[in-house]
Amino acid sequence: MLKIDILETDITLLKHWRYNHPHPRVMRKMDVLYLKSLNISDDNICKITGICGNTMRAYYKQYKEGGIERLKEVNFNRPGSELDEYSGTIEEYLTKNPASSISQAAAMIEKITGIKRGETQVRKFLKTLKFKYIKACSVPAKALTDEKKKEQRDFLEKVLKPLLDAAKAYKRTVFFVDAAHFVQGSFLGYIWCIVRMFIPSSSGRKRYNVLGALDAITHELITVHNDTYINALSVCELLTKIRDALGAEKLITLVLDNARYQRCALVTELAAKLNIDLLFLPSYSPNLNLIERIWKFTKKDCLNCKYYELFTEFKEAINQSLLKISQPENKKEMDKLLSLNFQLFDNAEYDRC
Repeated sequence: MLKIDILETDITLLKHWRYNHPHPRVMRKMDVLYLKSLNISDDNICKITGICGNTMRAYYKQYKEGGIERLKEVNFNRPGSELDEYSGTIEEYLTKNPASSISQAAAMIEKITGIKRGETQVRKFLKTLKFKYIKACSVPAKALTDEKKKEQRDFLEKVLKPLLDAAKAYKRTVFFVDAAHFVQGSFLGYIWCIVRMFIPSSSGRKRYNVLGALDAITHELITVHNDTYINALSVCELLTKIRDALGAEKLITLVLDNARYQRCALVTELAAKLNIDLLFLPSYSPNLNLIERIWKFTKKDCLNCKYYELFTEFKEAINQSLLKISQPENKKEMDKLLSLNFQLFDNAEYDRC
């Protein structure tokens, strides 16, 4: 039996902390030393607490070195990686030259450091550097010029946000307007499956067009749809539906892109007649149009990795998905999706090659 003297004043503390310390490892240390204070043999202490003799003796040594406070310390052995020395170099290189796979990242790291590591180790190391496997997004190239970035930022801060503040105060209704053209075919996406799934693709080119107006605050969606084309007459039909739905007195602003059929005289004259303000976004600014998120939601909800043999089934699936936007049970999801936070491209990382 290893001899160790436990102070009488410490026994009360050991008795308390063996059940009340927030860390389980410290609780076990206190339990071991408390049992030792009761003159229980070392072999029985190991059996009661489930530790080995070396661990028990390490606890005794800690108590001798620093008493109760030393026992409270929790020091984990965290082995380092040879790659840690090159973390800055690796981070800089992979930021400028993104890898499309872990195997490619491993090859790049071996090239610049001379250290070869397996895919599992490389994946774990990249996570420590805060790298994530994220799908790349497309952005209009002309939106990345300094002039266009400033134009977007000024429009958002000086024009769009004041309008949205008025909408939040129910002084005006702001709609975001855009058209989506859903072609009946294969919409491929990521899914969890045992083996690769093959989705049948329709041979035709039938297209279902939806022109929508999304209320920025209530998320009400007003639509016009057809199987042919979206044109100025479609926009005029949407304007009329919006005015009829909101009544004659409501102040209305529509935020639109610069499609020709939306800027023509037929549309602007009807908008003036119906007392609807048209606010056109800066060119190449889909990121400032809230309704773009609805089209992304719709594809993910009812089109990705799904096959509709009949065009009528295809259209009905889209219509049912669009109806979900205003349903109460989906409010929490829609509030998150349609939050009034707009991404700008000031700090966008993109391939300049």
